[in-house]
Amino acid sequence: MAAFAYAGKILRVDLDSGETSDIPTDAYASRFLGGRGIALKIHWDEVPPEVGALDPENRLVFATGPLGGLPAIGGSRWQASGKSPVSDPEQFNYCNLGGSWGAHLKFAGYDAVVVQGKSERPVYIHIEGSTVRIKDASHLWGRGAIEARGMLKEELGGDVRVVDIGVAGEHMVSLASLLADDDASGSGGLGAVMGSKNLKAIAVRGTGRVAVADRERFKELTEYFRVLRKSGYDQSPFVQPGHKAKRAGCYGCIDHCMRRTYQAEDGGKGKFMCQAALFYQPRALRYYGEWNDVSFRATKLCDEYGLDINAVDTMITWLSRCFRAGLLTDEETGIPLSETGSLKFIESLVRTLALREGFGEILARGTVRAAEAVGKGTGDLITDYIHKAGQNGLYGPRMYITNGLLYAMEPRQPIQQVHEIGLLVNSWVDWVQKKEGAYVSSDVFRSIGRRFWGSDIAADFSTYDGKAMAAKMIQDRQYAKESLVLCDLLWPILEVESSEDHLGDPTLESQLLSAATGREVDEVGLNLIGETIFNLQRAVLAREGHRGRGSDTLPEFCHSTPIAVQFTNPSFLAPGKDGEPHSRKGAVVDREKFEGMKDEYYGLRGWDVPSGLQTRARLEELGLGDIVSDLEKRGLVA
Repeated sequence: MAAFAYAGKILRVDLDSGETSDIPTDAYASRFLGGRGIALKIHWDEVPPEVGALDPENRLVFATGPLGGLPAIGGSRWQASGKSPVSDPEQFNYCNLGGSWGAHLKFAGYDAVVVQGKSERPVYIHIEGSTVRIKDASHLWGRGAIEARGMLKEELGGDVRVVDIGVAGEHMVSLASLLADDDASGSGGLGAVMGSKNLKAIAVRGTGRVAVADRERFKELTEYFRVLRKSGYDQSPFVQPGHKAKRAGCYGCIDHCMRRTYQAEDGGKGKFMCQAALFYQPRALRYYGEWNDVSFRATKLCDEYGLDINAVDTMITWLSRCFRAGLLTDEETGIPLSETGSLKFIESLVRTLALREGFGEILARGTVRAAEAVGKGTGDLITDYIHKAGQNGLYGPRMYITNGLLYAMEPRQPIQQVHEIGLLVNSWVDWVQKKEGAYVSSDVFRSIGRRFWGSDIAADFSTYDGKAMAAKMIQDRQYAKESLVLCDLLWPILEVESSEDHLGDPTLESQLLSAATGREVDEVGLNLIGETIFNLQRAVLAREGHRGRGSDTLPEFCHSTPIAVQFTNPSFLAPGKDGEPHSRKGAVVDREKFEGMKDEYYGLRGWDVPSGLQTRARLEELGLGDIVSDLEKRGLVA
């Protein structure tokens, strides 16, 4: 029988044997909530470090959270995770997807799906309530992700929800992504993992609903949430003049979001927002000299072929620099580098990359490895734009000091974590520039620093003081959020327009969880769960090659190249002493101060300060004593 807020079961699919089975969710949820937390425990238990990302023994986990499938609160995000080929060494990686697939998995009676093994032929998994079948996907293999999704809907019914891969995943390209209904996309190289298992798609249909323990309390909290989150996001940066786009919120959301479905002049439709919308717009504008639908078509090409747009963006930057420097040519690559920004260029690039044709075989390894393979000094042109997993460094540490610790400890761009500071600073900049309706003043910003980051000085970006505590608090809160799984654009509620002090409410997540599950937990308790999950990921990464202080590093350019471009904050302004505007233009991350910040941070975490390794005492305090012996055997506990 399902517990409140949970479906109660996790589906296990073994593609080697073709067998499926159920395991109880509560075996994991009582300690790790859902989402990232459950996925990490399964990974720790079942994926030894010697297993490669593309080996059958790797586990691919799709997981929802206890608040998924419930109305209005933006809790129907879901996670996919597993060991990924994008990093060196290969490590656990993850992605966060929206849309409706996760909610419908719960409606079908499952909180998560764990896929292991490798099928001898292409297959897809069909979940119809409690009935699970592994079906032949030969007719889908070689099809694009959008096309295959449509074919499955024709085959199984329009109300089925699908997550699948494009041909990049089938060819195990390291930057292959997942695509689900509502064009929800997931990066981290997990499309390649799915392809390595000969798994084209998972289709799910469910008719159940999610029960909560205290309906009246949950309803009251939902109404309170609606009051706090009255305003929405502007669509103007993503939609070309003269065109319209409809709101396209994820399942069970109040729809105060930038998420849009765009319709092109040729009738094509699809999600168009944020990085996916902007990555090709400036290039197309330079090439054509006017707005057109090419940027939208570029986004859909990446979705169809199943490629991480963020990683494709940084790859285009590198290719363009190599072309301008005379190090790569159209003839050498088979790609019209001389026509970057055109539809012809992006069509050629994504096809060559996804199919691993010619020069695409080199590009399929990712930008950094491609530069190593090409040589000729092309690696020197990877300067100030690539962080981890081939992705860009939005809200980077030269601009926002705290984010240095957040970037250093993750296997990929930690966008949910860095948003917490970056998006708030953007709202403060609106206030500094006297934008109509702006209300995040310097006083409000410092109040948020005290409540959410531990101190006033955490909100002062002219100093490294207070940033270690802020980073810890952000990580703990965000890891809880990534396990619930709550929307990044709505949570945490740092600030509100409707109150006199404009200070948000950090207790609401724990109140909603308590009302939904019937298990009382307060803000401190929820953040402690987040800390536990973060420490479990730290242990997983350590076992797979992350070595404490020596691995908690930033790309060299963060320390040596002054920041000259800041797309998300072109003013370079951040609050300084006493909330006065402070320019970060030309800033770098000071090496000595960054190491000092790490000293303070390790101490706050209860880790060994000289090495940055976890300690037995702290792991046992967090209830992770069951992983200590394995870490000690490997010399990974101080």
